Amino acid sequence: MSEAGLVRLNPAESRYELVLDDKLVGELLYREESDAVVLLHTEVMPELDGKGYGSTLVSAALDDIRARGLHVVAICPFVRAYIRRHSEYRDLVLRETEVSG
Repeated sequence: MSEAGLVRLNPAESRYELVLDDKLVGELLYREESDAVVLLHTEVMPELDGKGYGSTLVSAALDDIRARGLHVVAICPFVRAYIRRHSEYRDLVLRETEVSG
């Protein structure tokens, strides 16, 4: 397995999963709508923070969503920040949504 890990779609759990050495180390939770995938929350094990695994997870999810011909509603702050830094994904964004607490 590569250092970047493997990202897989787990529709039964409504998440993209990041697997490293056969261990689930990160997830991106989503909800599907008719025309878009709502990206809700990205989480990577704390000991892997700052090593690029979150970006690996988000980019793989965005690539999958593009391949499926869908758009993105970016609720997750990490996803919104990632898309701002990687303009090649801007065309996927149907709308950005801030979560109020």
